[in-house]
Amino acid sequence: MCMAVPSRIVAIDGQTATVEAFGRERQTSLMLLEEEASVGDYVILGAGGNFAAEKVPPETALATLEYLSGVLADGLA
Repeated sequence: MCMAVPSRIVAIDGQTATVEAFGRERQTSLMLLEEEASVGDYVILGAGGNFAAEKVPPETALATLEYLSGVLADGLA
């Protein structure tokens, strides 16, 4: 099963973004996004995390991250 975890953009260099989720940073491509992304935006990464697949509203991203934090804290994942 694949689970999409929202990641916050912390830096952008051309078409490559540094994103962060749960304190872990990684590089991802912005080439597949249909709309422009900015630092502070939240994105969902495609399988493997090599590409940002879509932007998500901050409220949705934060609610999802809060839920996933609870799941991880309870040892359910």
